[in-house]
Amino acid sequence: MARDTGPVCKQCRRENAKLHLKGERCFSPKCAFERKGYPPGQHGLNRRFKQSNYGIQLREKQKIRRMYGLYERQFRNTYKKASAEKGVTGENMLVKLESRFEVVIYRLGMASSLRAARQLVSHGHFEINGRKVDIPSYILRPGDVVRVRESARKLEIIHDAMRRLHQDRIVPYLSLDKARMEGTYVSRPKREEIPVTANEQLVVELYSR
Repeated sequence: MARDTGPVCKQCRRENAKLHLKGERCFSPKCAFERKGYPPGQHGLNRRFKQSNYGIQLREKQKIRRMYGLYERQFRNTYKKASAEKGVTGENMLVKLESRFEVVIYRLGMASSLRAARQLVSHGHFEINGRKVDIPSYILRPGDVVRVRESARKLEIIHDAMRRLHQDRIVPYLSLDKARMEGTYVSRPKREEIPVTANEQLVVELYSR
């Protein structure tokens, strides 16, 4: 399981994109990317250079990888599995990433950030189809139902995240029942439904070199 304990706001600034790594803070005026929209480092404000095609592809890969909080090996393995399937490789890769247990918990608003979702899942606070699952990388299938376990239904961190959830942030391929504290992975997401602003084709080109 990937654990990056460094300052996450610098990652957004480095990739010149909001990666939404700090939950609700990313939607507030406190967002570091909004306050400091330039790369981190001593020469961030004065950094001017023309990127090569490889550099552009690399930055796009790093952006998506950091968005999902994966190590390079994990991300590359996801790409390899996606490339072995029928269809568009880049889209297959994003679908696999969106199908991860931790990502589904975050998209359902049961955790304020992907980091928080990963920790909650690892601590065994959720179940899938009535069975406890504590593997953040577990891949869900259409029809799977995730639910907060009885022993975790009083956790304030989960209630606080669900109170802050805006209904318009629920993606179309998931459904949420707040009262029962459960959600359903309804269907395989389409590319236009995945809330990731990135060019995944550049990642395919990079790994195809």
